[in-house]
Amino acid sequence: MSDTDEEDEDKEIAGEGGEGKEIYPYGEYEGGRDDQLDRHGFGSALLPNGDIYEGEYYHGKRHGKGIYCFKNGARYKGTWRKGVKHGKGEFIYPDGTRYVGEWKKDLKHGQGTYYYANGDTYEGAWYKGWRHGLGNYFYKSSNVTHYGTWKEGRMEGPGILNYPFFRYHGRFEKNLPKGPGCFTFDAKYMQHGYYINMKDPKFDYVGVEELELDPENQETEYRGNPRGIVPIWRARSVTEYKTELLPPEPVPIPVHESEESLLDIIEYLQKQYGREGYVVEEEQRATPSPVPEDLALDIPDMDIFNL
Repeated sequence: MSDTDEEDEDKEIAGEGGEGKEIYPYGEYEGGRDDQLDRHGFGSALLPNGDIYEGEYYHGKRHGKGIYCFKNGARYKGTWRKGVKHGKGEFIYPDGTRYVGEWKKDLKHGQGTYYYANGDTYEGAWYKGWRHGLGNYFYKSSNVTHYGTWKEGRMEGPGILNYPFFRYHGRFEKNLPKGPGCFTFDAKYMQHGYYINMKDPKFDYVGVEELELDPENQETEYRGNPRGIVPIWRARSVTEYKTELLPPEPVPIPVHESEESLLDIIEYLQKQYGREGYVVEEEQRATPSPVPEDLALDIPDMDIFNL
C-alpha cells in the first residue's frame, strides 16, 4: 500500500489527519489510551485493510517511534508526528527498494539514501519527495556516478559525471548535459567543448503532445529525460589539466522554510518548554534506472592526440 493509500485508510477510519476517535469498523487495538479513550502511549493496531502498526501514539495519532507494516509487504520503521512519517526512518518497498533518511509530513525531506532494486543508489538532499539539492547518484549497470545539483528530481545545474577512465564537468538541464564543459583524463589532459541538445531524428514526434506524461502521476523521487532530445558533444580544444579551467563546482540549493513549517516550530517550542512569549498569530492569507542512455553515445574520442 502506498503512502496515499495509508492516508486514505486513516481518513476512512476516523477522518482527516490520523486514526483519532475510533468508529466501527476500526480493526483491533491493544495498548494505552487517554482520558478520551483515544489511543495514547504505546500500542499495536491491526487495521481493517490488513496493515499493522506497533509503536507510540499521542492522543489518537501515531506520534513517536513506531513500525508500520503494509499488507503488500512494504514497511516503515522510524518516527511519526501527528499521524504521518516525520523525522528519521527507513522505508522498504515490496520490490526491495529501500530509503533510509529524513522525512517531513510523509515525504522524503532532508538528507537520505535511496537504494534501488537494480543496484543504483542516490545519496544526498531531498525536498518534498524529490531529489533536490546536492547529491550523488551511482548507476550500477554502467559504473558511472553523477555528483551534482538536482532540482525536483532531475539533474539541474553544475555536475560531474565520473566514468571509469575519465570525467565530464559541466552543466545539466533536465538530466541532460548542456552548454560549455570539459572532459578530463587522469588529471593530465582536458578536452574542452560544449553540448548542444537536438531533436532525435529517430523519435516519432507525431502525437507527442497526447503522449506526454502527466506530471501529477510521475514517480516522486525521479522525473525522466526530455522526450526526443539527445545531447551532442562538440569538441573544441585539448590542453593540459589545470583546475582553474574547470567549470564551477556543484553547490547546495538554499531551502527556505515555509510559513507553515515555522508555525510548526513555534508550536513545538510552546509544548516543549511551556514558555510564554511564543505567540502564534492568526494567519492572514492573501525507479527503472534513470541513466541517460545518450550520454554514453557521445563520449569523446579517447585518442585525444589525434583531435
